[in-house]
Amino acid sequence: MPLLIDAHQDLAYNMLTFQRDYRRSAAQTRTIEDQHPEIFERTGKTLLGWPDYQRGQVALIFATIFIVPEDHKSGGWEQLVYQNMQQARRLIQQQIDLYHRLCQENSDMFSWVRTKSDLQNVLKPWQQTPADYPRTSHPVGLLLSMEGAEGVEHPDDLFEWWQAGVRIIGPVWAGGRYCGGTLVPGEFSKEGWALLDVMAEIGFPLDIAHMNERSALQALDRFPGAIIASHANARTLIKEDPHQRQLSDETLKQLIQRDGIIGMLPYNGFLNSDWQKQADRHQVTLQNVFANIDHICQMAGSARHVGIGTDFDGGFGWPEVPLELDTIADLPQLAPLLADNGYSETDINAIFYGNWQRFLERTLPES
Repeated sequence: MPLLIDAHQDLAYNMLTFQRDYRRSAAQTRTIEDQHPEIFERTGKTLLGWPDYQRGQVALIFATIFIVPEDHKSGGWEQLVYQNMQQARRLIQQQIDLYHRLCQENSDMFSWVRTKSDLQNVLKPWQQTPADYPRTSHPVGLLLSMEGAEGVEHPDDLFEWWQAGVRIIGPVWAGGRYCGGTLVPGEFSKEGWALLDVMAEIGFPLDIAHMNERSALQALDRFPGAIIASHANARTLIKEDPHQRQLSDETLKQLIQRDGIIGMLPYNGFLNSDWQKQADRHQVTLQNVFANIDHICQMAGSARHVGIGTDFDGGFGWPEVPLELDTIADLPQLAPLLADNGYSETDINAIFYGNWQRFLERTLPES
């Protein structure tokens, strides 16, 4: 069973909004939330928990900082909503502090990754001895990624967030301030170009997930640093994508040329546009995830540019995932499917963790 690096989980958002405790198993959290059906209606049943990470060999997570602009909140129940930059700053810091406490107070379960040496220290135990829960377990690394920088008051504030431990920036979630996104059309603004310039100066990698196509292509042409799409699929494999949430073949081609990595997102609605939330989930299986992986690998001529970015608990949960999945612990079932379709062990390891490891070894600071 290969290790897994997951390039997108909204842990802090769920901890603060729904009081989810990711030290518990997914099964324990589901039992608690059975008494609160409104949580299921808003976000589905959790797919995540520390014992499930151990069973699924999840060694490292890109843990997001995510806040919601007032204009795009889902309802009055939203907790992490900002109306001005002062509120946004407070909410960003609140999530950073939460991750810091989670690692500091539970060092046997979670470890903050900010440097190359942190990365090596987290991955080494997993690579030496696979987890065999509950007999053998290892801390899960958390690397902080900002999903949507629209709440950052000024590009120079990124120096502060870098010092605070943030290591990846996705400029857009909704869109509008810096560039076009999945909720607001448009292209890069002067303020957006200034943000990219400061990101490049500091050494932040750029995450183009949630950009519309025009903005993604502009960023690929302009930004000189490392570029990824942490959680997105291939647009050509679905019938409809009115918000341009998935990546066109042209965007994928340019990402590959820039040595970028695309994290496959196993959410039914992004794998099959015919799928409906209340319909039979048998429409979507891990075969749909494989099809996205294979599409990019065939385009690239190698398995060098694909990873996993589940976005689990990111506004959806069980049963809105492929049929074979109950929790993240079931993702290793993708490995034999890849092997049966001609992918080597080296390829499978690259897809599950190796490509993201290579990306982090290239972009993280030494200390």
